[in-house]
Amino acid sequence: MPPTLASLVHHSALKLTVRAGEDRLDVPVRWAHVSELADPVPYMEGGELLLITALKLDAGDPEAMQRYVKRLAGAGVVGLGFAVGVNYDDVPEALVAAARQEGLPLLEVPRRTPFLAISKAVSAAIAADQYRAVTAGFAAQRELTRRTLADGPEGLLAALAAQVDGWAALYDASGAVVATAPEWAGRRAARLTADVQRLRERPAPASSVVGGAGNTEHPENADRVELHSLGTSRRPRSALAVGTAAALGTAERYAVHSAIALLTLTTERSRSLHEAGLRIDAAVLRMLLAGEPDHARTVAGDLYGGLLDAPFRMIVAESPAARNRAAAAAAQTAAGDAAPETGGDPLGTLGALVEVVESAAARAGEAVLVVPDGERLVVLATDGGAAVAACVEHASALEAARPASESLAGGDEESLVVGLSAPSGPIAASAAYKQAQQALSVARRRGRVCVEHEHVAAGSVLPLHADDAVRAFADGLLRALRDHDATGRGDLVASVRAWLSRHGQWDAAAADLGVHRHTLRYRMRRVEEILGRSLDDPDVRMELWLALKATAPD
Repeated sequence: MPPTLASLVHHSALKLTVRAGEDRLDVPVRWAHVSELADPVPYMEGGELLLITALKLDAGDPEAMQRYVKRLAGAGVVGLGFAVGVNYDDVPEALVAAARQEGLPLLEVPRRTPFLAISKAVSAAIAADQYRAVTAGFAAQRELTRRTLADGPEGLLAALAAQVDGWAALYDASGAVVATAPEWAGRRAARLTADVQRLRERPAPASSVVGGAGNTEHPENADRVELHSLGTSRRPRSALAVGTAAALGTAERYAVHSAIALLTLTTERSRSLHEAGLRIDAAVLRMLLAGEPDHARTVAGDLYGGLLDAPFRMIVAESPAARNRAAAAAAQTAAGDAAPETGGDPLGTLGALVEVVESAAARAGEAVLVVPDGERLVVLATDGGAAVAACVEHASALEAARPASESLAGGDEESLVVGLSAPSGPIAASAAYKQAQQALSVARRRGRVCVEHEHVAAGSVLPLHADDAVRAFADGLLRALRDHDATGRGDLVASVRAWLSRHGQWDAAAADLGVHRHTLRYRMRRVEEILGRSLDDPDVRMELWLALKATAPD
């Protein structure tokens, strides 16, 4: 610990005597400073032991000493050393009384003790304290490294909590608590999720201090908590929280910085290793889609656990921004230009989806396969698992937050579109991929963020045709009949609808229309004449029925 007034008093070579402030000798001394100025306060920083001989002071004047000592105490001076035998044979009573009144420690310095000896003693004690702090910091670094290698991040957090005499917590990219040490700190760490999310919005590296006895934002938590972002990319992927009862000392600060470095190495793979992992992921996916699950399992080994054997879902996602960036890159590459800049987060909303899915899978202990596929993202996740649920929840939140007047076709470049397959297995991975693509196409046409193939397959086929191309076909097919009806010479469109809905039964359809069956027969012959096609053709009847449905009011 740093030197205190008590340690100086007990220094056998200095021979200091306490004349006032005996109850405040445990205050740390930042430095020893000599000044004979009548007002040295402008040159004080606080924490100093001021050494004087009263060369320019009337130390016997009680009022002058009260003003002098009061200013020193207000400036944060921790003690006053008065040399006797120089200008005064003894410490003046006026100075002693003023020091006692202000509670400022007053030390009598004998003539045989030079001020330089006191300054050297303070300097040596500070240097020794710093050396102990650095040595303890290196020892903490070795212990943190050993625990990380032996027990991973959990072991590191336990060692860090012991080093700082507090608690530590690790958060994932979404701000959720991954691990804490000790275990009782989990509830405290969970209160800081919003603070962690705000920290992630700042460029890395970033840090902040929350909590503390004087903090009104977290009055329920008297801990002083430091938050530090982890990672080397622009957007940090995780964060570390360290809670203590007081500000960190030098040794504790070394331990925290060592933990940040070790956690960054642990949670961040190198670029080359990351790219190699992406190549393995892509190769495994290609083998599954090619109908070679055995080869995929051989290449994957234990990389994905039981993901390739259990029922899984295929997720295909894209965003207009990603498509536009890919198109721009392809165009510039074809023209021989440099690829366009994509910024720190080239995947945009797809990158956010990756974080959501991977974080949910990590918390649940699930394996997940994530493969960027050009302007798309392909995800293989356990059916019924946390990753699929997080994907659907994320898409629902985006859709709920989007204004009702806004659609994916309205030019929102950062919109996300997601298609989910039905549950499948490794043998049917290709079919699952097609299902996800089909669901993605439906989501894009309907202006939805996410569509599941099961919901499409279980519903009516008509909504699948409710896009502009089908409506244009329907309007063209029915236009001549509607033009005929507009002249008042019959109701051919209604007659066709009634006849088709009754499966060509003349009496039933005529009854629905309130006309004679001969009248209906005449109308249907007029329909054939106008269209130039026979209603005996099942394709013609199907096209007419779909056209009527596609143009029917909602």
